[in-house]
Amino acid sequence: MSAVTRHGLALALSFLAGAALTAVHAVWAEKPAPAALNTLPLDELRTFASVLDAVKQDYVEPVQDKALLENAIRGMLGNLDPHSAYLDAEAFQDLQVGTSGEFGGLGIEVGLEEGFIKVITPIDDTPAQRAGIRTGDLIIRLDDTSVKGMSLSDAIQRMRGKPNTPITLTIVREGVQKPFKVKLMREIIQVRSVKSRLLEPGYGYLRITQFQAKTAQNLQEALQNLEQENKAPLRGLILDLRNNPGGVLNGAVDVADTFLDDGVVVQTKGRSDGADQTFKATPGDLLKGAPLLVLVNGGSASASEIVAGALQDHRRALVLGERTFGKGSVQTILPLGNGTAVKLTTARYYTPNGRSIQAEGIVPDIELKSLKVATDDGSTDTGLIKESDLSGHLRNDRNNGSAPATANGASNGDLVQSDYPLYEALNLLKGMTLLQARKSS
Repeated sequence: MSAVTRHGLALALSFLAGAALTAVHAVWAEKPAPAALNTLPLDELRTFASVLDAVKQDYVEPVQDKALLENAIRGMLGNLDPHSAYLDAEAFQDLQVGTSGEFGGLGIEVGLEEGFIKVITPIDDTPAQRAGIRTGDLIIRLDDTSVKGMSLSDAIQRMRGKPNTPITLTIVREGVQKPFKVKLMREIIQVRSVKSRLLEPGYGYLRITQFQAKTAQNLQEALQNLEQENKAPLRGLILDLRNNPGGVLNGAVDVADTFLDDGVVVQTKGRSDGADQTFKATPGDLLKGAPLLVLVNGGSASASEIVAGALQDHRRALVLGERTFGKGSVQTILPLGNGTAVKLTTARYYTPNGRSIQAEGIVPDIELKSLKVATDDGSTDTGLIKESDLSGHLRNDRNNGSAPATANGASNGDLVQSDYPLYEALNLLKGMTLLQARKSS
């Protein structure tokens, strides 16, 4: 079994540039050496300097140089892809604090879409989730302030705040005719990245809400606790990665390694030195070969897709659910030495069989559509946002993400009402266990 603190390429698999309401995890790369002077686009830089000078001299109000230059940097990075971003000192500090899994806010993963704030997914057991905020909701006002034209970092800072202070979000939801308001009370968000329980004697359930530095260690401890509670090795396990937006690359590698004995877990490929990396599993399957089923949906992204893709390619698990989000890019945090940093997309990642899932996603072995449940306001859950829906997303350079390698405590009555996909997953897992027992007899 690999050490949880596996050392590797300084990469971050954060979900979105705007996902700072939750902990965005990274390890830091050294600042790259500046490009040689003779490679700089001198004509374009002269044009930039002329524009800067014109604004400073003739704009109707004075503007500080720092603000102009920072906005220029944000524009340069923001037009590359949805995940590259400039982190000012406050945002960079928030990013580093976020690695602890504890932060202040509302508990929603957000992104910028056509000038508005779009909800990617609410995090379990947070004010946003309890208030009924949904994937796909569009936030158009924060208290009395319109978010139109507001930068994502500014919007996030407005949503952050001291615990027990209120904020009112004005929401536009597909299927609802008029915008409506939701009042939330800020809390200290403590994300428990691993949750577990026995579904029935012999059948365990592990849910990972996001990948943190200690997620693999917590998962291994939870698995041991389940076996102690069961008073015997588990007959089968469901690993729930639904609505998991990603996190630390090394955390995803170690989680996949928990269930693999050998082979490639993931490969990363990019242009810079050190971007090409191969991460391999080490001996030791803690589940000892018992059947494994992975639940995914359109909110499963990035590090979640690494785990699902690795287990699918190695035929170690069946993947059940919906096509995943399709974020197959890797971000590196580049500190700039003045308390600020750049989060830059530096590589694509590939599953063990060489599949790129960028803007394609992981296709489940068994597809199970989410049910559309009518709500009191007459709306229905109309589905999840995907990487390919984001403006400026990277293209898939191999276009082979749709060819997966296939592998041929509540009562069931409660489960079919509360979580139908999990109910179906448990039934399938029982069948896998029965089939394995017959083969070994």
